[in-house]
Amino acid sequence: MTVIQALLFATIQGITELFPVSSVAHGVLTPFVFGWGLDPGFLKENFLPFVVMLHLGTALALLIFFWRDWLAFLMGALTGRDPTARRTFFLLVVATIPAALIGLIFENMLRSIFASVISAAFFLVVNGFILFLGERLKGRGSREVHELTFGQATLIGLAQALALVPGFSRSGASIVAGFWAGLKHEAAARFSMLLATPIIAGAGILVVPKMIHTASAETVRMGAIGFVASGVFAFVAVWALMRWFRVHEVNAMWPFAVYCWLLGGLVLAIHVIG
Repeated sequence: MTVIQALLFATIQGITELFPVSSVAHGVLTPFVFGWGLDPGFLKENFLPFVVMLHLGTALALLIFFWRDWLAFLMGALTGRDPTARRTFFLLVVATIPAALIGLIFENMLRSIFASVISAAFFLVVNGFILFLGERLKGRGSREVHELTFGQATLIGLAQALALVPGFSRSGASIVAGFWAGLKHEAAARFSMLLATPIIAGAGILVVPKMIHTASAETVRMGAIGFVASGVFAFVAVWALMRWFRVHEVNAMWPFAVYCWLLGGLVLAIHVIG
């Protein structure tokens, strides 16, 4: 992998990790779309460590963007002086558990089964329908995050597990689940972004020790470049996404659904024709 490829892949990863368009699908489709033809040895031994570094960049960007929220949550949990922050913290803990457990048990199996260009493109199209119908069929949300029940938080956490299949979006599934729980658009997006931090960081931290012992020096160098690029673009992405949902309480998912249909449909058409 060249420096240009690493920067481009990190840029796409940083944006799509938070936008509801499936970063995993883009990880599968990016080499295909640009015709990179990456070395099979690199893909087998070094691609996962490289992607892990990108995830850590995204997690750092989320921590920086929401640092005031996390500080308030921790202080509320420890002191009990802010009941709203304390409740939100425990809602996040409850919502994180299902996806974390399912990911630990099934992630490698599911991604190895479905991580092909055709399946990623197909499920990306399905993801577009989930975004579109999930918003069109919901009621008008009026609740804030702290007003969720712990059962609803658990269901939103379970929805994240869809992202284990390349093509389904973690943020898209959790935002749509938030809509159905009655959250406002901005509140649903905020809860999804806050949920992403421990999930993304946890997955990265688990793999980093292995990467230190097995990855090549070149992979570590490319990973460091990708870490910075992914973090920068993830920060821009979360800023743009929160602003978008703040001003669009209706049809906010429509552009993302159309994008999923177009990209997934185009890749499938190329496969059929070619």
